[in-house]
Amino acid sequence: MEKQILEITERTEFGKGASRRIRREGGMPVVVYGHGEEPKHYVVNYHDAFLMVRGNANALITLKSESAEQLVIVKDLQRNPLTRIIEHMDLLRVKADEKVAVDVPVVVEGEPAGDAIATVELMSLAVEAPVREIPEFITIDVEGVEDGANITIADVKFPAGVTTELPADEVVVVIAVPQVEALPEDGEAAEEAAGEAGE
Repeated sequence: MEKQILEITERTEFGKGASRRIRREGGMPVVVYGHGEEPKHYVVNYHDAFLMVRGNANALITLKSESAEQLVIVKDLQRNPLTRIIEHMDLLRVKADEKVAVDVPVVVEGEPAGDAIATVELMSLAVEAPVREIPEFITIDVEGVEDGANITIADVKFPAGVTTELPADEVVVVIAVPQVEALPEDGEAAEEAAGEAGE
């Protein structure tokens, strides 16, 4: 895994006005907490942070200051409700040799048999994974799976070292042929309309 380094500076101003000023200057406020230490507030470069978390909600990042480095994972992103721009990040301190609880997105690959389609019931799975081996997503292969099949937690192939406490019979993906309601023919539609008009 390539080491992602994000430079930080200590945040000294707080409040909405200060936050807006930080963003105007190309920065983003972040808070770092965990491992029994007091939360710390920093400012990071928005563009650098965005590139690290884009497409990876559980990105592992090394924060670097003038005096030290610390390992963190992303725990929460606050976005502007209108623009969807990331306005703030919550970061969790972690140790390189520990396992952490994270939600990992589900990705379906392959095509079911016949006209069946795959419907994802759980968009992400709660798992525990080694800090340096957190998967970006959990892949579920539906190639050739028949209509009526349910893919459960017991069927999911988790990467090495990744575990879950979700029930084994929890349904993750449903395979089914879409039910299309037959449309009435023109003659039938006209008869129904005439009948309704005469009532």
